[in-house]
Amino acid sequence: MVAAMAGFTFEDALIKGASSTIPIAQILVTFGAGGALVFAGLARWAGESLFTPEVQSFPMRLRVVFEIAGRLFYVLALALIPLSAATVILQATPVVVVAAAALVFGERVGWRRWSAILLGMAGVLVIIRPGTDSFSMLSLLAVAGMLGFAGRDLASRAAPATLGTNVLGFYGFLAVAMAGMIVSFWSDAAFVLPENRACLFLAGAVLCGVCAYACLMKAMRTGEVSAVTPFRYVRLIFGVALGVLLFGERLTAPMLLGSAMIVLSGLFIMWRSASKGA
Repeated sequence: MVAAMAGFTFEDALIKGASSTIPIAQILVTFGAGGALVFAGLARWAGESLFTPEVQSFPMRLRVVFEIAGRLFYVLALALIPLSAATVILQATPVVVVAAAALVFGERVGWRRWSAILLGMAGVLVIIRPGTDSFSMLSLLAVAGMLGFAGRDLASRAAPATLGTNVLGFYGFLAVAMAGMIVSFWSDAAFVLPENRACLFLAGAVLCGVCAYACLMKAMRTGEVSAVTPFRYVRLIFGVALGVLLFGERLTAPMLLGSAMIVLSGLFIMWRSASKGA
């Protein structure tokens, strides 16, 4: 799980670096197509079929929709707001997943966990600070991306268990490419011939993304969920560190306070879930 979070963070940093010279639509199409090709090759090597009736199930179609929304808005956020801020807001995803699971799947969530959920949402508000002079509408892109990823995770829970990691990875990255096509039609921005540095950024992002996804699936499928899930929050450390070191971003008191609120709420929810409490 730690390796997965490190990989996803480096992927974010590389995409942010490439966004300075390459249109967002082109980044999404290239990144998505590259990852899809890698997972298609892995699926073929493992003897897995990419086209089965289970792929057309409603949860899988819903997963693609949420994947497109999550990737689209989160990559836009990476390009337009600090990496550290986007990473911190993304950490609210597990909190939103628990709240949505209670509403969609009818999972029992008592007042303690609902209180923790509200604490996590309050942490997001502390970071984006609506109603203040420092508030930026662009920060809502990260919030929208986070909600998209939460929906994807919920849809993944309902997806047929017969679908393997390579198949899920293929369609996940294919959805990223579709998001790029949507942006391309909307923005009407012409694709460019990337320079060598940008090509390396994109190739590195694909490599990091594929490795991170494989590590994440390995952790979630072989380890106890309650044991490995808390390590998702190391992504916050990696994201903040890369934002400060590579992009010269500055940490603020509201960001640190909001981060603490989100992490504490998430850890409390997982502790209550592991102890079978409400």
